[in-house]
Amino acid sequence: MQLKYASLPKALLLLEDGKVFEGKAAGKIGTTAGEICFNTGMSGYQEIYTDPSYFGQIIVMTNSHIGNYGVEASEVESDSVKIAGMVCKKFNKGYSRPRAEKSLQQWFEEAGIVSICDVDTRALVRYIRDKGAMNCIISSEILDVEELKKRLAKVPSMEGLELSSRVSCKKPYFEGNEKAPYKVAVMDYGVKKNILRCLTERGCYLKVFPMGSSLSEVMAFEPDGIMLSNGPGDPGVMTKEIAVVKELLNAGKPVFGICLGHQLMALSQGIRTYKMHSGHRGINHPVKNLISGKSEITSQNHGFTVDEKEISKDPNIEITHVNLNDKTIEGIRLKDRKAFSVQYHPEANPGPYDARYLFDEFVKNMEVAKKQLQTA
Repeated sequence: MQLKYASLPKALLLLEDGKVFEGKAAGKIGTTAGEICFNTGMSGYQEIYTDPSYFGQIIVMTNSHIGNYGVEASEVESDSVKIAGMVCKKFNKGYSRPRAEKSLQQWFEEAGIVSICDVDTRALVRYIRDKGAMNCIISSEILDVEELKKRLAKVPSMEGLELSSRVSCKKPYFEGNEKAPYKVAVMDYGVKKNILRCLTERGCYLKVFPMGSSLSEVMAFEPDGIMLSNGPGDPGVMTKEIAVVKELLNAGKPVFGICLGHQLMALSQGIRTYKMHSGHRGINHPVKNLISGKSEITSQNHGFTVDEKEISKDPNIEITHVNLNDKTIEGIRLKDRKAFSVQYHPEANPGPYDARYLFDEFVKNMEVAKKQLQTA
């Protein structure tokens, strides 16, 4: 059963530049604000809403129907809903999937997520693509545009905003079999559960470290490799984490970075990052592997990227992957050590598992490094 829009309270979506979209309330009745962005995925809304990389953002869903298959406990990427709000065209109160445990409406109400539906999302996405990502505010309790403008003016810009500390774990924890052949230190900037799962499935015992952990704390675990996780916010302002990543790289252990971890690796080598016009968010982004010559269909979620011009000045950094839509950098490796990173999400399941080989390469690097230590 789809929500009957005529019976729903009115809601407003106000963009930072003054553009207003009218719709109906979905989720919790209230007011919320954050950076607006859009995701082009046809499914996987539950994974999107629990992805820590979306913290502080309001997501526009380009798929026509949202909520139609309900909510199921195993399909989450963290311990809670992380988005600031959601915008969609058709919002379904009911659901058709037998194993679903509750409706998306109930889930949002329990999580306190304010949303808006019955919005012309095609027009909205075209507007964002033209004007770029910006802050916005949604309200189903305040319909005075001038009052909403006053509230929106107090919302900080995503550029220059550090958010990983808001979603990182507060104390270390372990995942996997303690007797597994490889030990991996995971630097948690907002790690997705499936990253941990992809590692444990490949024989890795994990210790997940909170943001702010020092080199000595990490090395005390005696890891065979280090994972730099995904996360939200502007990487350029994470100066302490950039310094720690540089120390971790200098420690000589194999390193694998994903999304924010990729950006932090680049920053640790003096490579600048910058905010994109509207970012990449979806499950069908084509990426070319410059080493193999093959292309991959990838899942992506990022609003910042690595500066290609600065990479070309460093002979120790090799560009390994590029986005076939806009030629932005999707992967790098350091030539003098076993360290590589990608901007996209190889752990995600957009349908094909095109990028899962990257976890195998990381494990292979750890295997080689362990053999070198044993024969040294």
